[in-house]
Amino acid sequence: MKKNFYITALLCLTNYALQAQNSTDAIRFSQTDISGTARFSAMSGAFGALGGDLSAIGINPAGSVIFNNNQAGMTLAVNAKDNKANYFGTDSDENNVNFDLNQAGVVWIFRDTEKSDWKKFAIAMNYDNTKNLNNTIFSAGENSNSVSNYFLSYANGIQQNYLSNYNFEDLNYSEQQAFLGYQAYIINPESNSLTETNYFSNVPLGANYFQSQSFTSNGINGKASFNVAAQYKDFLSIGINLNAHFIDYRQSTAFYEKNDFQNTNSDYLVNRLAFFNDLYTYGNGFSIQVGTIIKPTKEIRFGLTYQSPTWFNLNDELSQSVVSVSRNDTNELSPDVVDPQIVTIFQPYKLRTPSKFTGSFAYIFGKNGLISFDYSLKDYNNILLKPNNDFIGENNYMSTVLKTASEFKLGAEYKIEKWSLRGGYNFEESPYKNSKTIGDLYGITTGLGYNFGDFKIDIAYAYSKRNYQNQFFTQGLTDYSTVSVINNSFFATVLFEL
Repeated sequence: MKKNFYITALLCLTNYALQAQNSTDAIRFSQTDISGTARFSAMSGAFGALGGDLSAIGINPAGSVIFNNNQAGMTLAVNAKDNKANYFGTDSDENNVNFDLNQAGVVWIFRDTEKSDWKKFAIAMNYDNTKNLNNTIFSAGENSNSVSNYFLSYANGIQQNYLSNYNFEDLNYSEQQAFLGYQAYIINPESNSLTETNYFSNVPLGANYFQSQSFTSNGINGKASFNVAAQYKDFLSIGINLNAHFIDYRQSTAFYEKNDFQNTNSDYLVNRLAFFNDLYTYGNGFSIQVGTIIKPTKEIRFGLTYQSPTWFNLNDELSQSVVSVSRNDTNELSPDVVDPQIVTIFQPYKLRTPSKFTGSFAYIFGKNGLISFDYSLKDYNNILLKPNNDFIGENNYMSTVLKTASEFKLGAEYKIEKWSLRGGYNFEESPYKNSKTIGDLYGITTGLGYNFGDFKIDIAYAYSKRNYQNQFFTQGLTDYSTVSVINNSFFATVLFEL
């Protein structure tokens, strides 16, 4: 007979490839928000042909040389997410509010004093929090499919000997998932043979299963850019960014299931259970951007930018535990706790995000205002996890279901003496061919600024909405809740002339 399994804290370094990383995480780290300076955010980030803004450097590196003077700035942001989930007809609502340092940067302008055709040079450094990873989602509803199928999907084909006589840290990922279900009495082998590879569920069939999942995440996906740019006459500006990327991401899920089965004739039928997963992903990456801005007239500007893939080196750490409650023939509750208290450290792996092309247009109305437009293409089915042999399934899946997605940004600004009024609209197409796993994003932005002379203060508000499917597990129990995410962000920037 199995015994309750509980051991003290250990550290496990795996020597196999199966791990927590999947296509959902790869896409998460490939997407960016419209965030940065308040002026940039207020105009929906449509700055590819404009430049002259610290966050605009991250769109088109030629934009730094558009500055007239040295400048430094910092932006604070408040992000409020409202997640409305629906799971088999049951609605749930969860909110998340967080505060962060969203942007900080400086640019230096150098003018040629020898009357060369190369009139200006710029050097800039800027940091942007490109993706806000803080989120909270709660989903609950009644399902006809039990989470025991998750553990069965891993267990079938694995000898009982591995699940009863091996330590958790000596097993590979698939065996660990089966081990958790086996030791918690959620699944049992069809015979007592140590070579048995077939299993059945101790969760009663034909019941209704009330299920809930609490999802919490926090962290940053930041980008620090080192920029150089030059301006040739008044016609052409060119620039390049060398970007360092940082990921520090924590995700916790708590899945709960309870069934309404009343027959107690069988021993150890599982009445309710909870499955906990804590994932920590961290690492760094590198990318390059090159861009140009062309000004055929004083009023018209064109921009073109290429952003290379980001090459990430990432690490995953995972801890898991299961608690189950069984009801025996005397109707007594018998809790089973399986908490290895082991942090599974997976082998480092690589992630290549998509490259991106952006074409831009802007029209300047003298000193009174402007309108700008950016259009981008991002080929998501080129996302790649490495080593290739370790992620064949995930890479084939992404190349099949993902597509080239377009992004559309429109921004405008109008000046009234020292005041600036701003607004924008943005649309981001789903990276999925079915447009349902992650839906299209729609957003509107607005803001204003005041110029004090030596320094400026800008504020902005950004609204966006996107629907997606929150899948609980990748096999066994592949049901999902449909989540509608409304994001409200507020930005405040202080800029100083140096």
